[in-house]
Amino acid sequence: MSDPLFDSRTPRLGLPLLFAGQAQKELYLNESLARLDALLHGAIEAQTATPPATPQEGQSWLVASGASGVWAGHASELASFQQGQWLFQSPRDGLRLFNRATGQELVFFGSWKTPAKPGTPTGGTVIDTQARTAITALIDSLVSAGILPAQ
Repeated sequence: MSDPLFDSRTPRLGLPLLFAGQAQKELYLNESLARLDALLHGAIEAQTATPPATPQEGQSWLVASGASGVWAGHASELASFQQGQWLFQSPRDGLRLFNRATGQELVFFGSWKTPAKPGTPTGGTVIDTQARTAITALIDSLVSAGILPAQ
């Protein structure tokens, strides 16, 4: 009789579950630990469609649309290089990643979201320099915090 948990995974992170008497439990446990290692430190090197030529152990990327090579078919997923191979994780609403290339945070809510940087105030019939200075300082603070992109 097969155990109902043999092919089961956790609903949120897709971690493989163990069951009593299971052979090679270390494979399932190691996969779970590798996935947790990638997701608990939500930092990516960059977002790209092409796998890097020489990835380092533990590095992660966000797979862009139009992915090629071993990343084909994994658009919008987190690709982590673990134990010499690629481990892919599908995002769920609320997942946050820090993009080291841009210094900006990304949030998944149906798709990956990043806010756009608004332009500084220009024009108008009444020019309030203090208000414009305050708005520009606010935008600069949001860029420094990684909430808005630098460009």
